[in-house]
Amino acid sequence: MRKLLWAPVYTALTLMANAAMADNLADLREGDMRKLAVHERPEAASDVAFTTEDGASITLQDFQGKVTLVNFWATWCAPCRVEMPTLAHLQTELGGDDFQVVTIATGRNERDGMERFFDEIGVDNLPLHTDPRQALARSMGVMGLPVTLIIDREGREVARLMGDADWDSDSAMAIIRAVIAQ
Repeated sequence: MRKLLWAPVYTALTLMANAAMADNLADLREGDMRKLAVHERPEAASDVAFTTEDGASITLQDFQGKVTLVNFWATWCAPCRVEMPTLAHLQTELGGDDFQVVTIATGRNERDGMERFFDEIGVDNLPLHTDPRQALARSMGVMGLPVTLIIDREGREVARLMGDADWDSDSAMAIIRAVIAQ
């Protein structure tokens, strides 16, 4: 009975914390990050599987415990070519036990073409995961490319940016650091 009395208090505190985090992230948006849509309440990330560069099948839930920036891209996507080096720099600066950039080529992307894409733009620190049938992308509501999601430690989407952005900007770094600090 006592636990039931505390349930409404816990729920209210959780909702206030989520709203406060959304406000905090929204306040940090400058430049390209103004396109970042911060969710009032975190949304469940899909559990649809995608393929690692080693051929294993994993889901976004496999990254729980760390903040994950998930970028959907394709080899034919010109804005992706501009954006990808900034994602690589973000991974270099903040990647580790608390944060990781996860890149997922969605649609028909040949492995050789993906490797050539990364080689041509000088990216060597990001994964070459694939979503060949766009199952994950569709389940996450990805309609165009690039699309980038910020997933919290609990595996929930807290923000989304459609289109390319400068992910090594001061604003982007501050936003990621704020999510890590939660």
